[in-house]
Amino acid sequence: MEYTRVGASGLKVSKIGLGMMSYGDPAKAPWFLPEEGAEPIVRRAVEGGVTLFDTADMYSAGVSEEITGRLLRKLFARREEYVVATKVCFPMGPGPNDRGLSRKHVLDSVDGSLRRLGTDYIDLYQVHRWDSETPVEETMAALDDAVRAGKVRYTGASLMYGWQLAKMQHTARRAGGTAFVSMQTRYNLAYREEEREVIPYCADAGLGVLAYSPLARGLLTGRESAGTVRGTHEGRAPESEAVVRALTTVADGRGVPPAQVALAWLIGKGTVPLVGATKARHLDDALAAVKLRLSAAEMAALEAPYRAREPFGYDW
Repeated sequence: MEYTRVGASGLKVSKIGLGMMSYGDPAKAPWFLPEEGAEPIVRRAVEGGVTLFDTADMYSAGVSEEITGRLLRKLFARREEYVVATKVCFPMGPGPNDRGLSRKHVLDSVDGSLRRLGTDYIDLYQVHRWDSETPVEETMAALDDAVRAGKVRYTGASLMYGWQLAKMQHTARRAGGTAFVSMQTRYNLAYREEEREVIPYCADAGLGVLAYSPLARGLLTGRESAGTVRGTHEGRAPESEAVVRALTTVADGRGVPPAQVALAWLIGKGTVPLVGATKARHLDDALAAVKLRLSAAEMAALEAPYRAREPFGYDW
């Protein structure tokens, strides 16, 4: 495994992170893996040197955080050896204050996540979405208080427009408080809309980029067609088949699976892919991708078929 700093911060993480969204209560959704199913996968990640594990309070209504906390305590000798990231914003109950980025919900949610994770602090606490109903100043002050209280080490954001991210960052810095160190967003060879504003802003502002859906829900494994991939972001675009053909050509030339090349491209772009895995073997491509160095010509060939979406907008 190789490690990298998160943006301009001093925090170091593995160049591949494990997304924990697939682990939860199967009674809530059939695709959730229970703890006993998740353990061999997380163990394989730990054995491979992965230190970054990303979850959220709303994944499986908190069960993902519980599983994450128990497994990381079991598989690591010391708390200092791993980086746990979680998120806040989505509803966690029926009440009007059980959601969003208000001071009340943020501080209540920090304590809830700490309890479910079974830890004294969260390494990276991320706002899961933009909250148009709460003043940015209130949110950033609440996050700063969580850091000053020792409950959170670093803060980050997830999936929002560039101007929203810039506004939150500017607000924190203007107040002399805690600014974000990272941005987690959808980014892969088949969906590169974040290259418009968000990723350039992150580079300029010193924010690390964590890429979720790095394999476009299976499209970039070479085992799914554009017409069968769930969702509208990657697979439904007409040019996605051309992206897959370019990916397959490069992968065949290297003699490796397409997923390795797709992940190596993200690492080569300076991002940290967050890989979702429901089988231990799914981690093999991720771990191998860290060592795969693509040439400038290969990177260009992979990027050539992509066409920007018009009109652009988030489908949340």
